[in-house]
Amino acid sequence: MKTIVIGAGEVGYHIAKFLSATHDVTVVEKDENVARRADELDVQVLEGNGANADILASIIHDADILVAVTGFDEVNIVACMTAKLIIRSHPGWKETKTIARVSNPDYIDVPVTSRSQVGVDIMICPELALASEVAEVLSSPSAIDTELFAGGKVQMMEFAIRPDSKLVGKQIQDLKLDDCCIVSAIFRKQEIVIPHGNDIINANDHMVVVGKPRALEELGRVFGNVEPHRNRILLIGCGIVGFYLAKLIDKDESADLKIIEYKKSRCIEVAETLVNALILNGDGTDVNLLREENIEDMDVVLAVTDNDEKNLLCSLLAKQMGAKKVIARADRPDYVPLFEMIGIDMAVSPREATVNEVLKLTMGKGIEKLTMLEGEKAEIIEYTTSRYSKIIGKSLEKVKFPKDALVTTIVHNDEIIIPRGDSVIREGDRVIVFALSSSVSAVEKLFK
Repeated sequence: MKTIVIGAGEVGYHIAKFLSATHDVTVVEKDENVARRADELDVQVLEGNGANADILASIIHDADILVAVTGFDEVNIVACMTAKLIIRSHPGWKETKTIARVSNPDYIDVPVTSRSQVGVDIMICPELALASEVAEVLSSPSAIDTELFAGGKVQMMEFAIRPDSKLVGKQIQDLKLDDCCIVSAIFRKQEIVIPHGNDIINANDHMVVVGKPRALEELGRVFGNVEPHRNRILLIGCGIVGFYLAKLIDKDESADLKIIEYKKSRCIEVAETLVNALILNGDGTDVNLLREENIEDMDVVLAVTDNDEKNLLCSLLAKQMGAKKVIARADRPDYVPLFEMIGIDMAVSPREATVNEVLKLTMGKGIEKLTMLEGEKAEIIEYTTSRYSKIIGKSLEKVKFPKDALVTTIVHNDEIIIPRGDSVIREGDRVIVFALSSSVSAVEKLFK
């Protein structure tokens, strides 16, 4: 497939980097220094304005996908509109799918939507995608990440093992998981482990478990030692991300939400919309304010201001003062591992949310869903097998499967199967695979 990426900033660069392994990618970027960085990738780079009709006309005639992800909403929308107009004026040209990154809530009020009437097939809002991702995690108090697969029949959850957890020192096999669950990976410091039954669980491990949603909900109590109660949440920062997240939380009758927002005018605006939240005008780094609001009793603290450094400071204070779980927004991707290195439970990036959404829309045939983990070091991929897939009709023990990959779940009709060596994958099965990024291409060959 041929893909055009407009904008080579952090989002565009990572989309181009990932897609260049399997796609013919052309990048358009007007900043000379940014274009030079993109030129290091295995892509064609054109220096110029991605919304320029002449530039687009020279490259759009055989493109399958155009992804506009500059930092300017209007440029992204105009690039998509212009591309569609050029294609429609040339009846013999291939139809190109257009994807635009848009942040202004005047244009979009959901994470992903279509605006085909103005030439944008898919419109993605990174801030709203990020807020939705965090809201999913909040629905599972003991989890720090979660994702649904196979139309909601299978769920992935990532659990952090606290130093005081009763699981520390036990073996994986001691968990006595239901037949519908499997530990697919352990993230341990900088290492990713494909686990075996006799592997020891260490403090601060992050464990990825895949299985039926109901079973994982029960398992969450084992990992988090969480008893059912009202979820006490403190939200610091109520910009686009914070406000959308606050609206999602405000609908949850089991949550008690407090919001700290620095701008008084914004507090008034938010208070007029939210029914159940308590809005406080103040600074999220004010230690006295945090003490007054009993931050040590909070189940979750969310630091989602527009400033990475402030989010880092708020998160550190929350952790030191006793908050049970802390989630921070990090716009700069190189900050994400730093946040987690110093003990923040989860660092989330609008860039990662956007990249994930784009990759879902540009996946090859047979791939239903893809989720990046650990800063793109690992992936969970959902495949649907066809009669041509090399993996069907054989027991897994006879398949030369990459050692850094694991079939975690097979969905046959409506049956959820945790595979064993003698399990056989059949045509039309949905198969969820955990794989290190280095093994993905080898795994894909088995499903083609």
